Order: sequence, then structure tokens, then C-alpha cells
Amino acid sequence: MEEEWVLVHIAKRLKEALAIEDLFKKSGLEYVVEPDTYVGGIIFRTERTGAFFYVAPENQITARALLTSAHYTALS
Repeated sequence: MEEEWVLVHIAKRLKEALAIEDLFKKSGLEYVVEPDTYVGGIIFRTERTGAFFYVAPENQITARALLTSAHYTALS
């Protein structure tokens, strides 16, 4: 049975997504990144595309710590 991976971050810009990929690769963390849509904006809410980063459940604490140490917001 395949386990469900955990969403740990949504990168809103390409530069951010590439930096997080580099961070995860250098740490040897196994991850999956997929494009998906999210709703953004305060006054004019629009649907936007971002890079959604997923990790295996047993790696979510490590991934969140890496994101936080690199000054990114980790989803809980």
C-alpha cells in the first residue's frame, strides 16, 4: 500500500521553487514537486499556479526544519 505524502510548502515564484529544490537535494531529502493552483491576493483574489512540495510522512519534520532554517514558511 502506498503512503500519502505530506504537503510542506507552496512556492509562489520560480526562483523560490528552484531554491527549495536545491535545499532538499543538497540535504538528500526525497520529495515530490507538482504544479497546482492556489487562490492569492487580498483585494483582488485570483487563482495562481505554484509549486507544491510534498515529502513522505516520516520526513516532514526534517523538511519543515530545513525550510524554517532557510527562512521559508513551512506548512503544518
